[in-house]
Amino acid sequence: MTQTSIPVNAPATPTAAVPAVKATQVHKAFGSLHVLKGIDLTVQPGTVTVILGPSGSGKSTFLRLINQLETITGGSIEVDGELIGYKHVTKNGQDMLQTLNDKEIAAQRSKLGMVFQRFNLFPHMTALENVMEAPVHVKHMNKAQAKQLAIQELERVGLGERLNYYPAELSGGQQQRVAIARALAMQPEIMLFDEPTSALDPELVGEVLNVMLSLAKAGMTMVVVTHEIGFAREVADQVVFMDGGVVVESGGPEIIDHPTEPRFKDFLQHVL
Repeated sequence: MTQTSIPVNAPATPTAAVPAVKATQVHKAFGSLHVLKGIDLTVQPGTVTVILGPSGSGKSTFLRLINQLETITGGSIEVDGELIGYKHVTKNGQDMLQTLNDKEIAAQRSKLGMVFQRFNLFPHMTALENVMEAPVHVKHMNKAQAKQLAIQELERVGLGERLNYYPAELSGGQQQRVAIARALAMQPEIMLFDEPTSALDPELVGEVLNVMLSLAKAGMTMVVVTHEIGFAREVADQVVFMDGGVVVESGGPEIIDHPTEPRFKDFLQHVL
């Protein structure tokens, strides 16, 4: 990755309580397509933030920026108080922001677990081997420790009896639970879920949501992009409605039943 530096006008003001995620005027453009247009969002540790919105509103792009799968165009994102993607350096007596190298980005990304719409499991590996893979090859954990950890996480998502099954032998819901266990095996501080049930048959959605509910109850910090309104109503500490690349309305889960913005009201009428 090519490193660049940009001037910094003033250092960020420290706060007493450090948010798990803090997005400040985040912009993202793909060429002439302006996908995010100034997102401000704070996620407190140990809470669940659910992001709702129509397709194309920028929800998934925002998650990908947090995990540095895309590069931010403008604004800033902090994870646990640390600016992601950049570091402060001094050049010619001036404070500058320099882009991180790949190793530094990987270190920041290790705080985050991400679960996608598609399971992306290795088809030639068992559930156990899929979950062991990253701890062994990314965290350099020995295989005995990685195996113990993988068994623990698969049991946590209710798949203790499916350790030696290959993805093709598992249902879609079971495959997504393996994907969740795989993310948890990296022992992240924050879990990001990008519409984790959208690729599942309706009868399999509940088993994945139940795992996510148990994670929330255990105090895992989570940011969830989903269309599952019932899950948002039951589990979310914060609900955010996005449309057209901006946050239209946000608040506690009660805003689902009492929205104030016409665009959010219209969205809910179509999904409830």
